[in-house]
Amino acid sequence: MLRKLDKWLVVCTILLLVIGLIMIFSASNVTSYMKYAKSPYNFFIRQFIFLLGSLIISFCILRIDTKYYRYFGIILMVLIMVLLGGVLIYGKVTNQARSWFNLFGLITIQPSEFAKVITIVCFSSYYSKKENCIDLKKAFIPLILAIGIALLIAVQPDLGTTILYLGIVTLMFFQLPISKKIKRNSIIGVLVIVVIGVLLLLNNGVKLLFERQIERFDFLNPCSKIYSTGNQVCNGYIAINNGGLFGKGLGNSTQKYLYLPEPYTDFIFAIIVEELGLIASIGILLLLFIVLWRIFLIAKRSKTPVGTLLCYGIFWYILLHIIVNLGGLLGLMPLTGVPLPFLSYGGSYLMSLIASIAIVLRVDIENKTAK
Repeated sequence: MLRKLDKWLVVCTILLLVIGLIMIFSASNVTSYMKYAKSPYNFFIRQFIFLLGSLIISFCILRIDTKYYRYFGIILMVLIMVLLGGVLIYGKVTNQARSWFNLFGLITIQPSEFAKVITIVCFSSYYSKKENCIDLKKAFIPLILAIGIALLIAVQPDLGTTILYLGIVTLMFFQLPISKKIKRNSIIGVLVIVVIGVLLLLNNGVKLLFERQIERFDFLNPCSKIYSTGNQVCNGYIAINNGGLFGKGLGNSTQKYLYLPEPYTDFIFAIIVEELGLIASIGILLLLFIVLWRIFLIAKRSKTPVGTLLCYGIFWYILLHIIVNLGGLLGLMPLTGVPLPFLSYGGSYLMSLIASIAIVLRVDIENKTAK
């Protein structure tokens, strides 16, 4: 089975994961020691443990035929809705958002990260069956669940993840093999539900956006607001400028000395440019491009509708994270706290990402073994 894996995708994924681990240690050691009074290796060790767990899960995924996804797609979406509801009651508050379960005080799990991949699996398996694409009521079921998931993420509040989730759902929806009439009626139905929901919330005095979320839309000219809303982005600019063509050397970033609050998460690419330089950073972006290219090719070659939809969904999943992360870093769009694939710290996202790559590799195996 391992011989049938796409070598380009596997090699590029491994390289990106290794680079990510190295840069997470480099970017986090100062913050871990000075801000949290923990070992400089704290975030590196936690990420490494999540990586090992993710690899074990991915080996299991590689052995499950995608035709079996139809038996648990909807069930997983309902389960993730239950978890998202539970996190609103029992979750841990971090950065003013209640998005994480704290398990035994050792690790934190973010259900909204798993929701993205679970929705891709559900949509792909559900809509690969012809009977679910020709009946409006049946076609609408996963969309209703997706709206519920988006609302549960939004009220945490986590605007960045909500936007990304809706982006994945929207892009997948327009690729589904259902008629234009059903798509049109579905869009109208969703808009009606959203409008009614917004009016009910406003009527009950519920704020749709919090002050800190509104502030993020003021993203132009960040260095003119360096002591307020532009602090992170402007310090990211300084890190990029410091790096030049060849960088200051691994471990020699100055901006990680608490100028960037959490440089190992959504601002890790700024630290990569500062330490490794522009040329190496372009090489890393090229690796990301190759990963996307291989996923796209596997989608085109897929012999089954479910395989095609799975790969396209995961393609959008990774691409949107790259666009939103780098767009926020460069001040081209509001900062949302979205991780950069393979490179940013985050256990839940890492597990979801590696699981999604394993799904693509499973589709590729089925392509090569199909008669």
